[in-house]
Amino acid sequence: MARRASSRREVLHSDFLTPPVLKESMMALEKLADVKAVAQGGYPQAERCRLSVGHPEALTSDPDIVAALSITGNFGFQPCSHGDFLGSILGTGIAREKIGDIILQGEKGAQFLVVPELADYLITSLEKVGNVSVSCTRIPLLALEYEPPRTKSFKTIEASLRVDALASAGFKLSRSKLVNLISNGDVRVNWTTVTKNGTTLRTGDIVSVSGKGRIKIGEINSTRKGKFAVELIQYL
Repeated sequence: MARRASSRREVLHSDFLTPPVLKESMMALEKLADVKAVAQGGYPQAERCRLSVGHPEALTSDPDIVAALSITGNFGFQPCSHGDFLGSILGTGIAREKIGDIILQGEKGAQFLVVPELADYLITSLEKVGNVSVSCTRIPLLALEYEPPRTKSFKTIEASLRVDALASAGFKLSRSKLVNLISNGDVRVNWTTVTKNGTTLRTGDIVSVSGKGRIKIGEINSTRKGKFAVELIQYL
């Protein structure tokens, strides 16, 4: 895509990318001298972002490639999860990569990011989330109500840096329970499903377990007894 954009002197845009894919893409694009890349997710802490690539002369300002929508309804008696909102959005027939982050707003509903060309379709097509009737409206990006994620960190001493060891400590689950979750495909590292219990983790890795939330691997130090003192950062 970058080579095509450079040769034609035009700007091309990807769909929404997950953080690991975005990171790898940016690293690959840095090696190309005649290409500039800009990532946009709609707000500063956005995880899922679209990538614009083009010749530096063509890519002079951030392209308008992300739209924000607000979903409102009476969620006071029927709270809905991130998965509920995502499922309803995808239920309109839209592919996952056309949708960016979803920001939950408790009883008010949620806000989410989407490719602009699908905004009008969603406004007319999205009628329910769970059992709640909703209305969907376009809002300016500046109206997004996001907060920096709240976290708490704690230390654990482990014999290895395997995902089953660190995740069982981080989520306070038994090792056998975590192994079952891995077998069921419910554990992801950096947004990719893990299939091996022995996958080794490093500082900066994000581990998520379906229905349990996510943790980030912080600083790792070796102890005198040959074990590992690992900082685990839990997203609240």
